[in-house]
Amino acid sequence: MHFQDQPIIPAVRHMKDFEEVMTRDFRYVVLLESHLAQLPSLVRLAKQHEKKLLLHADLIQGLKHDEAAAQFLCQMVRPAGLISTHSTVIATAKKNRVLGIQRVFLIDSHSLETSYRVLASSKPDYIEVLPGVLPDVIREVKHGTKLPILAGGFIRTPEEIRSILESGATAVTTSHRDLWSFGEHLQHGN
Repeated sequence: MHFQDQPIIPAVRHMKDFEEVMTRDFRYVVLLESHLAQLPSLVRLAKQHEKKLLLHADLIQGLKHDEAAAQFLCQMVRPAGLISTHSTVIATAKKNRVLGIQRVFLIDSHSLETSYRVLASSKPDYIEVLPGVLPDVIREVKHGTKLPILAGGFIRTPEEIRSILESGATAVTTSHRDLWSFGEHLQHGN
């Protein structure tokens, strides 16, 4: 398991947050939004700080979210993982020995059933469930897929994080900076 010692994975959108998280006690970091031209320097900076980047492939400006783009990211950028809603990106990541994290948006029971079909074909390493504040649904998805789950979206309090982790999620992804400190607190067993 990759995230067993890191119950919270910071998700960053802005350079200021990226620079801050480089100085924090996290091994894995999600890069939500970026520009293709920025990626080499961001990956270099992350490696200098011994961080492993999980790139949200669908949110990279200047790159389509298809198999060729995923191939480029895996071979030239070399992140620790790719997050995507697209099965082809996940399959390409896995072929290149990069973590494939399938992001699913669960808005109703129909989207849950559709997600099960997508996950059965893409066979990701992890599922990122959004919104993540649904502990019962996380429990159901974990049971239904037997895959490890990251939970993200609308998570605002330490109590919600505890509930989500207790429901079986491996980790929580969050862009809320105030929750990052709680994550460091959890990592140290407090």
